[in-house]
Amino acid sequence: MAECGILYLVATPIGNLEDMTYRAVRILSEVDLIAAEDTRGSIRLLNHFEIRTPMTSYHEYNKVSKAKTLIETMLGGKNVACITDAGTPGISDPGEVLVQMALDHGIRVVPVPGACAAVNALICSGQGTRRFCFEAFLPAEKKERDLILEELKEETRTIVVYEAPHRILRTLELLAAALGGRSVTICRELTKKHEEIRRTTLPEAVRYYEENEPRGEFVLVVAGKDRRELIRERQDEIRGSLSLEEHMKQYLDQGLEKKEAMKAVAKDRGMTKREVYSQLLGESQELHSRMNRRFPE
Repeated sequence: MAECGILYLVATPIGNLEDMTYRAVRILSEVDLIAAEDTRGSIRLLNHFEIRTPMTSYHEYNKVSKAKTLIETMLGGKNVACITDAGTPGISDPGEVLVQMALDHGIRVVPVPGACAAVNALICSGQGTRRFCFEAFLPAEKKERDLILEELKEETRTIVVYEAPHRILRTLELLAAALGGRSVTICRELTKKHEEIRRTTLPEAVRYYEENEPRGEFVLVVAGKDRRELIRERQDEIRGSLSLEEHMKQYLDQGLEKKEAMKAVAKDRGMTKREVYSQLLGESQELHSRMNRRFPE
């Protein structure tokens, strides 16, 4: 029985052909077959680097049926390289399905790194880079999109979103409505001749593209919600829904000792333990005073 072939995930340039790596050229030249998301665009890339490897179409509309064929090819001992329209395959494209199926069949998957629009946009955005989330394109279906936007309201990590020119204004409007005046860095046509990086706010970005025709491919890098603001909002919500005594009772009912319950209440409400104790004592004395006035000894 022939040894299984290998699935290579080969990153290709997102604009500037000089970003093609030596390794990517070698792998694409050596494999038996290249599975390309856009064969018409990819043939220009392959011709530029004089790569003569046969190519087959692998895209969103045949990602399951064609993946099965590619799996059979690799199980037969052939090596396959997967490339996307531009950038790194497997990120918000059909390559994800092929990778899952390859691993399920025990086929080795090898990444060949290179350009990635999300990472390039993030590192030059001026937004926080230690923690970030990638949302790709917001869903077209309203119900699913609304759910994601609702989740993003509380997201404290930097948010990376892709968008096409004909939808960028609408997406900015939706983000501004959901996230308010957050900072956003708009990265347009990365690595290309008309590359532009604009740091602004979501409302200002909406106004800009209402007056200026958007062109090119966009990556939006949006600041996450300030963690301190999130904590304050939660504390305000707790204070508005529970009295101090009710809050204490919740923890005491869970079996906490009085000191531990007081400590937990203080943390939830953004208070010190002394403040909690003082207010509880004050409420207790006030209740005792009212009871005495109502039922004098």
